[in-house]
Amino acid sequence: MSPLKTDFRNLYEVDYLQWIETTVEKLRNQDYSSVDWENLIEEIEDMGRSERRSLESNLIVVILHLLKWQFQPEHRSGSWEGSIVEHRRRIKKVIKESPSLKPYLESIFAESYTEAVKQAKAETGLALATFPQECPYNLADVIDDEFLPN
Repeated sequence: MSPLKTDFRNLYEVDYLQWIETTVEKLRNQDYSSVDWENLIEEIEDMGRSERRSLESNLIVVILHLLKWQFQPEHRSGSWEGSIVEHRRRIKKVIKESPSLKPYLESIFAESYTEAVKQAKAETGLALATFPQECPYNLADVIDDEFLPN
């Protein structure tokens, strides 16, 4: 491997931002033979995983607060509702920017509900049996700005 390629590959390990800026410059200049393709491909794959993790995390938070809203009405607060609004906004933004993630959102819905129930149990002190085994809301309701369970 040439010293230039070695230095550039090492750059990924020692100065990530500089590596990004150098990679972008190489791509803009169509200097494809000098691009650190291995790390670039890995970074692009990581971006996709990160988007999915973020979407799942936001979905769990919305379901969690809907459960708390429904099963602890005496503790309802503006912060719960604010959290629901904020995380719905995040979900919608990701889906708007990457519509191909909508089927993924649907595929993780049941698992996200299970995770939200575990967290709701921990945060509320309510028995696990308090919460339905299957999600009492559908995905459309969960991301609907007007929906709050009674």
